[in-house]
Amino acid sequence: MSRMKLLIAYDGSPNARTAVATAAELFPGAEATILYARQYMEGFAAHLEGHPALERLGEFDAATLDASELVAVQGAEFARSLGLQADPRVSSTMATASEVIVEAADELESDLIVLGSRGRRGLAATLLGSTSANVLHHATRPTLVIPSDEIALARRRNRTAAEAASREDATPPAAG
Repeated sequence: MSRMKLLIAYDGSPNARTAVATAAELFPGAEATILYARQYMEGFAAHLEGHPALERLGEFDAATLDASELVAVQGAEFARSLGLQADPRVSSTMATASEVIVEAADELESDLIVLGSRGRRGLAATLLGSTSANVLHHATRPTLVIPSDEIALARRRNRTAAEAASREDATPPAAG
């Protein structure tokens, strides 16, 4: 039997680390590509054509590529420390992170996409977008979204409070 091939979206955040740790727990020894989806500065730079700041922006873009590679390498090292057979990968593109994740999973023929969730809701999700929601809507491969420990705990507390309130509402008034 061949090993499961995971594509794990990773940005170095605690949510991404939780996703890696959970994937390692659920799929011990799996092959994993740790993907950092980096966005070029070129999109911004196109608006600065001919401006002296453009040269400095190119230098900044090169420095952020180095930092991106470091994030991916650190993610792969973390994954390996948990027993995954992990390799880092950085994607530099004008596409959104969710598009990069979906395309990389197809290109690598991943069995499963794994990513963390920041738990954005409401206006924040509308304005900033939700990478995990976009991946879920556009992926052609199975996808697992892992909430961070903090988000999972907050959701449990909210659910417990809602259930307690529901029980109180359902309790008949005492006869008096």
